[in-house]
Amino acid sequence: MLEANGKPIHLLKQKVRYLNKQMDERLREYGLYHSQWSILFCLYHNGPMTLTAIWQYLHVEAPTVTRTIKRLESKGWVYRKQGDDKREKIIGIADSVYERVVEVAAIVEAFEEEMLIGLSKEQQHELIQLLMVVGNKE
Repeated sequence: MLEANGKPIHLLKQKVRYLNKQMDERLREYGLYHSQWSILFCLYHNGPMTLTAIWQYLHVEAPTVTRTIKRLESKGWVYRKQGDDKREKIIGIADSVYERVVEVAAIVEAFEEEMLIGLSKEQQHELIQLLMVVGNKE
């Protein structure tokens, strides 16, 4: 394996790719991908949200979120309803799959714990603090 050679962002991107691939393997039995889970996770923790709020939360382009939500909607994972404004669309987890989302959340949580097993609680906390600083221009 090639060394990161002092390039932390490159190493971070490589780790994210690895984690996404591993996550996709765990989600396969549910017919989901990590990008779809990101949206379901967002809705699971925040409740129904507008399309705009979702793409802003995830830092993903609006068309990408719209396409992913259409796929989730066609698979019955989410619903879409009209917001207060005619242009506003509210997205939420479909009642019929909510228990499955809870099940997937538990699998994802176990996966995340597995991926961090080599880090102490202090190191995990430090990692969180460091990641919160990366790219923060404020």
